[in-house]
Amino acid sequence: MYVDTTSCLCRVDTGLRTVTGTKLCLRPDIKHSVHPTRNKPARGDRSCNQSPLLPGLPDDLAIACLIRVPRIEHRKLRLVCKRWYRLLIGNFFYSLRKSLGITEEWIYVIKRDRDGKISWHAFDPVYQQWQPLPPVPKEYSGALGFGCAVLNGCHLYLFGGKDPLKGSMRRVIFYSTRTNKWHRAPDMLRRRNFFGSCVINNCLYVAGG
Repeated sequence: MYVDTTSCLCRVDTGLRTVTGTKLCLRPDIKHSVHPTRNKPARGDRSCNQSPLLPGLPDDLAIACLIRVPRIEHRKLRLVCKRWYRLLIGNFFYSLRKSLGITEEWIYVIKRDRDGKISWHAFDPVYQQWQPLPPVPKEYSGALGFGCAVLNGCHLYLFGGKDPLKGSMRRVIFYSTRTNKWHRAPDMLRRRNFFGSCVINNCLYVAGG
């Protein structure tokens, strides 16, 4: 199973640059019109009237400040305003942190209680702090024999496994540190549980089961 984690997920304000794989795209919040010669006000023109990311600073300097905030505090930054939220969930923000070597990798730990229900926690080895992840979707709350892997440094994938009621699953979900939410991914081709898996060159492979 190939998982594409290089697609551009961000919509950043005009003038910022976003990274999509190895390509750079400018002004990602502007859609090209099917009538390029028509004089139509661009969406980017309205962004000129937006408040700055940080009062008194140009946006490029504000971003230079925000990318240095520890990862453990990012969920708080996303709550400040919509512009900060769009910035922090985008590829551009994390590509800058990666280029500076401040991505701060976390350790993900699974816990199963006496009732067989599972939960996930993330440990920040730099700041020695634990952070609970949001509750997993219902089908994985009591699943057995599923696989898990981290791709692109910020996506925790859960795939396959055996639901106590419905049996083997093709389901694939992932937790994104950018949005602090679980998301649905395309299902696997076959139902699998208690299988082997590995990550090679940011591609997820499963076999057996």
